[in-house]
Amino acid sequence: MSRQITYLDNNATTQLDPAVVEEMLPFLTEFYGNPSSGYQFAAQVRKAIELARERTAKLLECEPAVQFEPRGKHVVTSAVEHSAVLRPCQELEKRGCEVTFLGVEGNGDVDLAEVEKAIRRDTALVSMMWANNETGVLFPVEKIEKICREKRVLFHTDAVQVAGKIPIRLRDSAINFLSLSAHKFHGPKGVGVLYVNKRSRFRSSIIGGSHENGRRAGTENVASIVGLGKAAERATECLGEEAKRVRAMRDRFEKGILEAVSGVSINGADADRLPNTSNVFFEGIESQAALMLLDRYQICCSAGSACRTGSGEGSHVLRAMRGSDGRGRGSLRFSFGRFNSDADVEKALETIPQVIAKLRRLNSPVTAQTASA
Repeated sequence: MSRQITYLDNNATTQLDPAVVEEMLPFLTEFYGNPSSGYQFAAQVRKAIELARERTAKLLECEPAVQFEPRGKHVVTSAVEHSAVLRPCQELEKRGCEVTFLGVEGNGDVDLAEVEKAIRRDTALVSMMWANNETGVLFPVEKIEKICREKRVLFHTDAVQVAGKIPIRLRDSAINFLSLSAHKFHGPKGVGVLYVNKRSRFRSSIIGGSHENGRRAGTENVASIVGLGKAAERATECLGEEAKRVRAMRDRFEKGILEAVSGVSINGADADRLPNTSNVFFEGIESQAALMLLDRYQICCSAGSACRTGSGEGSHVLRAMRGSDGRGRGSLRFSFGRFNSDADVEKALETIPQVIAKLRRLNSPVTAQTASA
């Protein structure tokens, strides 16, 4: 990565930790055996996969170890989920399953009374994200899990944005299913984790070989799994100190922006949030234009989820929070991470006010009249 780039989009993806790269390389070159084979060469690879499980379990504070056995045809989720959850739910609707999409409060939080009210006798699953990828707003998953447990309904949480940022203690939880992705905590892309509570029934949706103890057919992507395990180990080691340092950078960034630019507010400021995420609304600008100008200064941020880039749609998350697409089209997400520094904050605070001022000048009625004249 060029040293000139100021990367403030860690909720989209993160830089590979050098320790992760080092751990992966032997499994891309020297230890290339199929872990399902019966000889010693393969056993070494199999052992590395088991180590990755143990490291990930330590991060999640659970035991190493979807398609579930549904008891009904109703699913409850929120209107602000990532498209990885929203779109499968929309597909389930097409197949005859009824889905309740719960709205959120103005600060992005979910109303627990609404969650409880939405669960019916035929509800098969509740799926609610732990942390929102755009705003960083944290849902009270421990309380949602308790509601689901009392109602005897399965509960899944998308914890992709949480891993490595705040503690996860599944050993003390009755969460049935939890999913995460390695590239969000300085691991490789294309590999993730599905945690299944040992008390939960589980049936694989990918049928074939008996890999992953019969839970997912297909020869294991060893190097990526090893990388995920190392990333989990590093996340466990760095969790406390890193969260404190990253939060300090995020808070300093927000304070500086609020002082330097008028007509600015933080989306979700009144809710509990991840320590690294800042979603900022700037009056009088279009976020896509701001992204293009910031890119010229080699500042990387986003207008929402990277998975929706190019769709031309405003943020469904901010629409759900505010009831207006205008805020979504004028908001930018800045997300900090392990490899950011105070110098990145300084550059952002120097550049962003200039970019916003320029865009507002270009959008002002006086400028438009001058241009037409």
